[in-house]
Amino acid sequence: MKILVVNCGSSSVKYQFIDMNGEKVLCKGLAERIGIDGGRLVHRVNNDKHVIERNMKDHEEALKLVLDVLVDPEIGVIKDLSEIDAVGHRVVHGAERFASSVLIDEEVMKALEENVHLAPLHNPPNILGIKAIQKLLPKVPNVGVFDTAFHQSMPKKAYLYALPYELYEKHRIRRYGFHGTSHRYVSRRAAEILGRDYYDFKVITCHLGNGASIAAVRHGKSIDTSMGFTPLEGLVMGTRCGDIDPAIVIYLQQNLGMSVEKVYDLLNKKSGMLGLTNNLSSDMRDIEDAAHSGNEIAQLALDIYVYKIAKYIGAYAAAMNGVDAIVFTAGVGENSPYVREKVCEYLGFLGVKIDRQLNDVKGVERIISTPDSKIAVLIVPTNEELVIARDTKYIVENKVKELKLF
Repeated sequence: MKILVVNCGSSSVKYQFIDMNGEKVLCKGLAERIGIDGGRLVHRVNNDKHVIERNMKDHEEALKLVLDVLVDPEIGVIKDLSEIDAVGHRVVHGAERFASSVLIDEEVMKALEENVHLAPLHNPPNILGIKAIQKLLPKVPNVGVFDTAFHQSMPKKAYLYALPYELYEKHRIRRYGFHGTSHRYVSRRAAEILGRDYYDFKVITCHLGNGASIAAVRHGKSIDTSMGFTPLEGLVMGTRCGDIDPAIVIYLQQNLGMSVEKVYDLLNKKSGMLGLTNNLSSDMRDIEDAAHSGNEIAQLALDIYVYKIAKYIGAYAAAMNGVDAIVFTAGVGENSPYVREKVCEYLGFLGVKIDRQLNDVKGVERIISTPDSKIAVLIVPTNEELVIARDTKYIVENKVKELKLF
């Protein structure tokens, strides 16, 4: 079975084409600047990179270009589109309606439209991508895999906010959590690496990228996670503020005269590491370089970033009454030995010890804790596309409506 995995952003389409016989990635790429001048598609086959400069007016046009590239005689990987057996779509928000991956039909599409208000920046392009594929490949089954689904196992004591209960009952205001496919993949993979039973295993997974979140996974289920009603809550991120006193929002509006839109933009796009470094950068590589060169404000930003991660790990160790492993993943988690080392320095009280030499790598799957560490510490490169492809394969092959996670 060959599966096309699609991840649609507001102005981009990220894709992978995977042969599930051996789970081999045949090609992958990114169509970017959709609806903007200067559009292009970057297509990769093995180690070869092909760039096609072309403006794309919408997601349908972008996905048509992707399909054309897949069957291109020179840079394609299949002879005919009939070789695409199914399409798996990353969908950011499934709310409480979706606690599993599902075969997409009219009922599912209606539910996705109803959830748009919960993720107004993310779900609309996800929906556009699904509709485009349905039009371009009308006979091919589509499966939706939700960022929020893995966290639907959280208990009420973890996901409810201390707000009037009717706000949850009527408007479903609660913690949802995100990066679910990543937390799901790396938590299971960590158990495999350590030779542990996934359903008798306590692991804290740290997805540290431009967007960042931490999850407490006990016995194969997410019991808490740092992102909340939106991806804004939790850790300090590239441009997102993470946890703040909510009264700050009111202060910005009342005392500084900021509109709702300006406050939203400030908290999501101008805060985090970008804001803390006085707009130096939101990229951790730039910030680490600056800090190591003596830039004090860059160093302070790094200290805050690391401190917040360590606080969440400590809290989740308590929430699970112990922890067997801690996993670092995503762009920063996989590629910053400095961040990993500094976070683990806070965790000596848990018996965490890492080997600096083993830790001094980027993007490599390995155990970095010492043999006498009471908690295993690992780097596990995330593979969300593979999770989406596996779920899609299962649903299509078994002719079921959904793949239940719990």
